[in-house]
Amino acid sequence: MTAIKHALQRDIFTPNDERLLGIVNVCKAGKKKKNCFLCATVTTERPVQVKVVKVKKSDKGDFYKRQLTWELRDLTEVDAKDASKENPEFDLHFEKVYRWVASSTAEKNSFISCIWKLNQRYLRKKVEFVNVSSQLLEELPKAEESVPSGESQSVAGGDEDALDDYQELSTREEQDIEGMMEVCEYAISNAEAFAEQLSRELQVLDGANIQSIMASEKQVNILMQLLDEALSEVDTIEGKLSSYEEMLQSVKEQMDQISQSNRLIQTSNTNNGILLDEIQFLVNYMDLSKGHIRALQEGDLMSPKGIEACINASEALSQCMNVGLRPGHEKLMAVTQQHLLFAELRDTFARRLTNHLNNVFVHQGHDQSSTLSQHTAELTLPKHSPLHRDLLRYAKLMEWLKNTHREKYEGLSRTYVDYMSRLYEREIKDFFEVAKIKMAGTTKEAKGKFATLPRKESALKQETESLHGSSGKLTGSTSSLNKLTVQGANSRRSQSSSLLDMGNMSASDLDVADRTKFDKIFEQVLSELEPLCLAEQDFISKFFKLQQHPTVTPPLAQPETEESDGGTPSRVAPQAEHRHSLSSEKDLVRLMMNKIFQSIETELNSLIALGDKIDSFNSLYMLVKMSHHVWTAENVDPASYLSTTLGNVLVTVKRNFDKCISGQIRQMEEVKISKKSKVGILLFVTNFEEFAELAETIFRNAERRGDLDKAYVKLIRAVFVNVEKVANESQKTPRDVVMMENFHHIFSTLSRLKISCLDSERREAKHKYTDHLQSYVINSLGQPLEKLNHFFEGVEARVAQGVREEEVSYQLAFNKQELRKVIKEYPGKEVKKGLDNLYKKVDKHLCEEESLLQVVWHSMQDEFIRQYKHFEDLIGRCYPGSGITMEFTIQDMLEYFSSIAQSH
Repeated sequence: MTAIKHALQRDIFTPNDERLLGIVNVCKAGKKKKNCFLCATVTTERPVQVKVVKVKKSDKGDFYKRQLTWELRDLTEVDAKDASKENPEFDLHFEKVYRWVASSTAEKNSFISCIWKLNQRYLRKKVEFVNVSSQLLEELPKAEESVPSGESQSVAGGDEDALDDYQELSTREEQDIEGMMEVCEYAISNAEAFAEQLSRELQVLDGANIQSIMASEKQVNILMQLLDEALSEVDTIEGKLSSYEEMLQSVKEQMDQISQSNRLIQTSNTNNGILLDEIQFLVNYMDLSKGHIRALQEGDLMSPKGIEACINASEALSQCMNVGLRPGHEKLMAVTQQHLLFAELRDTFARRLTNHLNNVFVHQGHDQSSTLSQHTAELTLPKHSPLHRDLLRYAKLMEWLKNTHREKYEGLSRTYVDYMSRLYEREIKDFFEVAKIKMAGTTKEAKGKFATLPRKESALKQETESLHGSSGKLTGSTSSLNKLTVQGANSRRSQSSSLLDMGNMSASDLDVADRTKFDKIFEQVLSELEPLCLAEQDFISKFFKLQQHPTVTPPLAQPETEESDGGTPSRVAPQAEHRHSLSSEKDLVRLMMNKIFQSIETELNSLIALGDKIDSFNSLYMLVKMSHHVWTAENVDPASYLSTTLGNVLVTVKRNFDKCISGQIRQMEEVKISKKSKVGILLFVTNFEEFAELAETIFRNAERRGDLDKAYVKLIRAVFVNVEKVANESQKTPRDVVMMENFHHIFSTLSRLKISCLDSERREAKHKYTDHLQSYVINSLGQPLEKLNHFFEGVEARVAQGVREEEVSYQLAFNKQELRKVIKEYPGKEVKKGLDNLYKKVDKHLCEEESLLQVVWHSMQDEFIRQYKHFEDLIGRCYPGSGITMEFTIQDMLEYFSSIAQSH
């Protein structure tokens, strides 16, 4: 087995850098014996890998080859089958169970013991051993167990030698043994003699070694003497080093004292520097120049230079008062005195500024009131831009007052609102009085015909041109006012309905002119109010430093610190507080505007009521104008006072518009028709046409088109219902004629105006017109050939009862003789006479406005021809071969219809 182990190590494992530690000759249990070897190996390189290798001898030669390899960490269990009896069988549990039979029990136990030791060393007892004798599972020495895994790997060579007594000879050892065996002739034949000879030679060499050691005793004594001398020299050097150490210790103590003194000096210098910085900080940030003090106490608040000096002084004072003091500064007497000085300067300047601005409000009010008489005759409002321009010079001072003296700031705000509310109330009242006078003046030539709608195309064309020709003008100096001016000018080019050229007009044209004058006055009123409100709101937000457009910079994009108008850094609150302050400031602006312009909404509602009283159709003009101005104001600022006020007024206008529509519907329901004259086109149908033409002209490109569409639907449904109601009540004119003519008129109107929201009603009107036209034609045509109609109706009834068509002629009442007799009653002359009478009757039924006589006559011609062909077909099917024909032909009928139409 030793020779085999040597051969396997040399041929298989050494080339792979592996060392063979255990081997067992085995064969598979229960099969034909094919011997192989199981080998336990470790790698020579780190990290160490432990493997179990199956090696098989080749059938064709005397060499071995590796067949299977398993990692020892994959081994889960070793089963020795029986721990008390000798049994060569054992199992190894890898990914599956391998059953083996060893050549001897001793080899099996040796291999299992080797596996157990490798498991203890490298796998930390991972493998489970079953049915193994406790004598084989000996514990490793304690020293080895305590060695960490890394160190155990480093000394693995020595441990592995202990696993087996075999050690491979080196090349040099093999050469020496071969040389000795060549010298000795019986080295191979008599191994015992060769071993005895080697033993004797070894004894001789041992003796020689002992002799050599004994001979070198003198040199050893000399060496020991030298060592003693060296030790004495070491003692001398140690003494000197001790003295040097004592000297260095004293030097160290002195250096420590010097270092402590230096630290005290450095601390003192640091404290002096900090104290100097504190003093410089207080001097730099809490000292106000004499010029600033003089400006605060007696600065000129009238001249631009004086105002600028006061602004700079107030900003410097704010910086000194708001400087961030460090802990302990408040306890300094100088700081306390400076705070008292600053507070006194602040109060003094706040009183001076408040008194001055109050005087400015009073003086400006007197100057502005003196100009009111210049605007009373014109429909214009006084401009307040000079007042705003003068007051805006104090905007930064108002911001300072807002931050320092909130009570005085709020008092000034109330004073300004009280003063301006009285001023604007007078101006707005006078302005609306002029507007009402001008509106009332437009009705003097109307002759009381407010409810009459324009009918002539020239007036509509003229009004359409005015809608696209006029434009409003807004004036102002602020950004929001400029924005509104651009939008208003562009939009009003297509929205205004002012007439520029009246010319020579008839009575109905005069109504159009009156409405257009009203529209122009109403537009002028709104155009004057818009810049006035926007300019005042913009001034309030700038002068009183109130946020007007918080949406310009999103809240999340606001910087942590921002520069105010005066250039002083102000602390910004958290986002939630910031949004709340913006909202409250917007509410404050809206509240001030409500107080200043508290009369605008009332005056506007009064003006709207007057316009609606003059002519209910003025609500159409007002709805378009008011909707446009609300839309424009919301684009500038949806939360502005102007947008809110105009929105409230728009509700009133919309209510008046709905009242106008309801009034028209009520008029439709109350209509009465004459029992002696024919109906014709109903008045409310004509009124709807004229209303739609006027509304389409006014509402072209309007923002509130949806309101008109809803009104259209209500009106057209009412028209449909009441047309049918009148048709049912009509006694002079047949129902079909009333329905046909009026629905034809409605269909023509909707087709011409192309109102998209009434497409379904237009199709319905066409359907009703067609149905009633056909019904009227069929009912009217039954009279000229009445007996012939009755005869063929009886023929069709017999066929429907089951009589064959060929057998109808044998019926007594429907035989050929009866047919000929009926046909003879309708010669061509009689038919023409009957048609002529029919034409006259239809002419009496129809009205001239719709010109439907020829349409109805042509439909009757088609229906007559259809009946003629039907009669001919029945004669051919029910009376075959009889040779019976009508007394006139289709060509004769066409000539009859044509000549009758031409003769009338």
